[in-house]
Amino acid sequence: MDLIGFVPQFNSLALTLIAFVVALTVIVAIHEYGHYIVGRWTGIKADVFSIGIGPVLTSRTDKHGTRWQIAALPVGGYVKFRGDANAASAGTDEEAMLGLTDAERRATMPGAPVWARALTVAAGPVFNFVLSILVFAGFFMMTGVATDPLTVASVPEIAGYEDSLRPGDEILAVDGVQMPPLEGIGDFVAALPAKSPLEYLVRRDGMEQSVLALHPFPAIVQGVTPSSAADDAGLAEGDLITRANGDAVSSFFELQDVTKAGQGDAIALDVLRGSQNLEFTLTPRQMDLPLADGGFETRYLIGIRGGYLFEPATRMPGIVESLGSGVDQTKFIITASISGLYHMVKGSISSCNLRGPIGIAQVSGQAAAQGLGDFIWFIAVLSTAVGLLNLFPIPILDGGHLVFHAWEAVTGKPPADWAMRILMTIGLVLVLGLMAFGLTNDLFCP
Repeated sequence: MDLIGFVPQFNSLALTLIAFVVALTVIVAIHEYGHYIVGRWTGIKADVFSIGIGPVLTSRTDKHGTRWQIAALPVGGYVKFRGDANAASAGTDEEAMLGLTDAERRATMPGAPVWARALTVAAGPVFNFVLSILVFAGFFMMTGVATDPLTVASVPEIAGYEDSLRPGDEILAVDGVQMPPLEGIGDFVAALPAKSPLEYLVRRDGMEQSVLALHPFPAIVQGVTPSSAADDAGLAEGDLITRANGDAVSSFFELQDVTKAGQGDAIALDVLRGSQNLEFTLTPRQMDLPLADGGFETRYLIGIRGGYLFEPATRMPGIVESLGSGVDQTKFIITASISGLYHMVKGSISSCNLRGPIGIAQVSGQAAAQGLGDFIWFIAVLSTAVGLLNLFPIPILDGGHLVFHAWEAVTGKPPADWAMRILMTIGLVLVLGLMAFGLTNDLFCP
């Protein structure tokens, strides 16, 4: 294969690398800080807190005796607790434990009670989930929740519809059908005729009047999925797709139907971008999408996100409501990830859904290129994935350590050091094998 095809232009490569390092550094720092701070709360002292691995670039030691350092390779990090043989907590530093008083021994990882060690280990993934929840909650608070009755806050300028919907219009009916409450708007819009323009009955300045506007769910690009066919072709947010394979497109539903019917065949799109008429040809890509029942549906997608014709007026949700939405979003990512892994092992979906460092780096750069908001959202999604991965019961990961602590809680003694070393080696092989598999997918999967 031609590896040169994987090397983007310098600016894109620089952005990809910088975005990947920033995302990884934030996630690792939060993860390791979770270990560190909960360790401190439970009485376990840390000798080293490192962002990055390899040669130390800079460091300082705080009043608690912890050396905070930045290392040369920004591909991970660690907290080395007192009494651990190494940063992976694989065994005990017997020499360092010699001659310690009971109080000094209690401040080490091996000498702390099992509950303190378990909480310290679990804190890393938990802090990753907390980061995700807070980011998602912040987005929900900033974007707000649509008000009822549905009111126009803003509408894009589209040639031929300059005197159409306006900010402040309260939408009463579309195509002669009364507007339902907000919870039923999805079914309402889906049942409308796939044509443009449609007649809207609005209340404007206290008076009812009719105006013509595009379908409420037009084929306007509201967002582009990184590494998708649309992204590669150059479609951009705000583009209005007017034709697909020569046929007029009035709604996003029609565009979905064309894509589904083609089953992966190339699609020619006519696009209105501002006052420019552009043409694109792109080939949809096969994707495995999670379903509400836990299964997966294989579909061909071009990689754009649709949305309503106008931005609705919104209200600011409260902190509790926003946090609840953040928890729901994080739970969805966790359940979809677990379901995806299960279906990959089962063979019902492609193993190409599992990506490695190159794929993650590429998506990091593409998310950053789309804007700060998209990049922060991506960090939250990746933080959830990292937290989940670390909970897998594999030696060397946090989940493996939790299994060891559970063993100790049941039997009254930890696994022997020789057994720990063997299990850690097995865990390292498994993790490296998983990374190699993901890297292979990065190189050879479409």
